[in-house]
Amino acid sequence: MKHTPLALLLTMALAAPASAQSPLIDETPAQHDARMAWFRDARFGMFIHWGVYSVPAGEYKDQKDHAEWFLETTRMPVSEYEKFAAQFNPTKFDAHAWAALAKRAGMKYLVITSKHHDGFAIYPSALTDWCIKDTPFGKAGRDPLKELAEACKDEGIRFCTYHSIMDWHHPDWGIRRAWNDKATGTPDMDRFDAYLKGQVAEVVKNYHPGIMWFDGQWEGPWTEARGKDMYAYLRKLDPQLIINNRVGGGTGDYGTPEQTIPATGFGPGVDWESCMTLNDHWGYNKNDHNWKSVTTIIRNLVDCASKGGNYLLNVGPTAEGVIPAESVERLTKVGDWMKVNGESIYRTTASPFRKTPWGRCTRKGSTLYLHVFGRPEGGSLVVPMSNKVRKASFLADSSLPIYAGSQADGQHLALPPDLPDAEDSVIAVTVDGEVEPIVVRIPQDADGKVTLKAADADLAGGVQAEHEPPNIGFWTTAEGAASWPIEVSRPGTFAVSLDYAVPPAGAPSAFVLTAGEGTLSATAAPTKGFDDYTRAEVGTITLAKGPATLTIKPAKAVPSGLMNLRAVTLTPRP
Repeated sequence: MKHTPLALLLTMALAAPASAQSPLIDETPAQHDARMAWFRDARFGMFIHWGVYSVPAGEYKDQKDHAEWFLETTRMPVSEYEKFAAQFNPTKFDAHAWAALAKRAGMKYLVITSKHHDGFAIYPSALTDWCIKDTPFGKAGRDPLKELAEACKDEGIRFCTYHSIMDWHHPDWGIRRAWNDKATGTPDMDRFDAYLKGQVAEVVKNYHPGIMWFDGQWEGPWTEARGKDMYAYLRKLDPQLIINNRVGGGTGDYGTPEQTIPATGFGPGVDWESCMTLNDHWGYNKNDHNWKSVTTIIRNLVDCASKGGNYLLNVGPTAEGVIPAESVERLTKVGDWMKVNGESIYRTTASPFRKTPWGRCTRKGSTLYLHVFGRPEGGSLVVPMSNKVRKASFLADSSLPIYAGSQADGQHLALPPDLPDAEDSVIAVTVDGEVEPIVVRIPQDADGKVTLKAADADLAGGVQAEHEPPNIGFWTTAEGAASWPIEVSRPGTFAVSLDYAVPPAGAPSAFVLTAGEGTLSATAAPTKGFDDYTRAEVGTITLAKGPATLTIKPAKAVPSGLMNLRAVTLTPRP
């Protein structure tokens, strides 16, 4: 992980998130759901980036912005970097304190770097000396992964591991850095593949992680075939293991947006998890004091859960083995909120509503959890559903009065003047029957135009809206689709324009647009890249008066991504 440049973010974005059933393995949908059940229930996890890069604490010469990518960003000779191992002696490391902090914060699982891109293994690997056994800590007989796995078990936390595919230290990784002065001979990816399999097998057999969290798959030596082979290898090694999509090869069990939360999630049937830092770095940087607020952390967690995803929040311990006090303080306060409101996060599903201007919504059976970020003007909170409200009460204080009444746009809840939580006041609402959302259709403008923005789309098949302003990407499968409900008051023929971006080397961006009874087949011409947007008219479509749904789908699967789409505009033709 790192401050990822746009090109790498796009590479990660286009790694296909999981479908409802994992490929390559003979597994029924029911077996897949059973394997993924704990992950879906958990919603909140701790990420830990820790290794010898913690020793320099982000500093090198006159620069102070390094972290876990230290070896790459400084281009320090490997022979010099290896000297940090002799200084890595985290005598203050307390595995039970780390696991207890995760539990105190309300986290249900923990993912720690067994090996990052610098190739250093934080456990005693039998396959290399570039690991914990080459440090004073390891020579004293300590094994951080073993201690943390046992502590997590004691605390009821699911133990998981991160393992980098890319390896700047190993002589056989296909792209050898010029500053790797220890490597000799010609890189051999078959030998490296065997080494990598050997290491992940050590981790699985010795520490039994619930997740193998891969990263560093974007460089050319790691092919689609190697990704698929690794996924199949690990699933046979441990049939219950969950593997993220960064294993490569268009496979994996869930998607992994980084430092962002998808504007609309990934849609039904797709598991995902947003990973984020607490400050600006993944590994420890002693000069980084740009900490997220407790409010931001809580609302990010709620945002993920409301879209059917998990939140994996990172801490970067020091070389002494101490999680920074600023991290501990914030996680403890998040834990205070979770003690009261955790039922609105754990085992919940995504919001049934397209828009909730007052905050977010999660769901558990016939109970809706309304996450109110701020009291609406006038104190009336509108829930866009036709269901009657049987009961409504704040989780933090059930004595506070809430009055419900039906109106044309939904159920109106009259809130008290003061809400119980500044970060997020949660109202548990029990309704009769299945939730029936009131569809709010997008109207024509005064000039007859219809503007359909990425953030307002309903997405399916792994398609995702993210970034600012939001754009729709991840369009890799034939099942991917974006739809908008519209209301046509002035029918006629409309010119269809897209605000989009497509790299020149990408596959032809052929798509099908349907609206009402009309269908338009077109191809979006390439632009200079996924971040180079243009507006282009792609054809016309005729719409009748009344409600309609406009949908865009790829004409066929596009592994490299159909396009990034910011908006669709329908302009009346004379």
